[in-house]
Amino acid sequence: MIKAPSTARQRMMRALIGLVAAFLFVGCATKDVSVPSTAGNAGGIMTDSDEGNARKRARLRLELAIGYFEQGQPTVALDEIKQALAADPNFPDAYNLRGLIYMRLDDAGLAEDSFRRAIALNPREPNTLHNYGWLLCQQNRFADAQQQFASALAISTYGDRAKTLMTQGVCQLRAGQRPEAERSLMQAYELDAGNPVIGYNLASLLAQREDWSRAQFYIRRINNGPAASAETLWLGIKIERRLNNRDAATQLAAQLQRRFPQSREAVAYERGNFND
Repeated sequence: MIKAPSTARQRMMRALIGLVAAFLFVGCATKDVSVPSTAGNAGGIMTDSDEGNARKRARLRLELAIGYFEQGQPTVALDEIKQALAADPNFPDAYNLRGLIYMRLDDAGLAEDSFRRAIALNPREPNTLHNYGWLLCQQNRFADAQQQFASALAISTYGDRAKTLMTQGVCQLRAGQRPEAERSLMQAYELDAGNPVIGYNLASLLAQREDWSRAQFYIRRINNGPAASAETLWLGIKIERRLNNRDAATQLAAQLQRRFPQSREAVAYERGNFND
């Protein structure tokens, strides 16, 4: 059933999503968060009065767990998840968050077990499929990861397709599948052109294959806005230098040194390490 989100549930959904994006590309300070929905996809609209007492208790514990997780206290969050599952052992959202917590704690085995349990209880929850796919990608299980991403994207009601296409593209890059990665990132960009994480990864991929003019287009859109970071400015500098746009490169360098003087990228610029 599809449950109408309350304010608390919306906060919970936002929190659950961001955790995966934080693992994605440190290259952009902006988090492209895609929140695993805490709702199922079968049946009609379910209101709060339809939810049993055990699920309500479990959901309250889940919300507490999210709060602790957001504050950087994963072990305390895990304890709340244990209590949520004690109240309702069939709560897929709790297993989903448990998987993210174990990812944060670098326990891939328990993370995988959690995601598999969540999927067994709710096979058509696209955010859980996304999260599991990213875990598999981190383990270099690329074919299995792509299967999870494809399953998420096949769900017609999925609202965060750009997030999954971006993550799929990043995973394809890891697998050495550059043409496939470019297609996925381009599709993601078409859906969410304002997302700086997508734009950064697309520009980086194009720069790697020396398509400098196209790379310039995507990185300039980021660096001309509030999402510019040390990483995006540094990539922009290298691209402008390749295109012999010395003035543009100098302007970006001035921003880099003024806004991020202690960054690795600023140090590399000062040393002239443009291959860094």
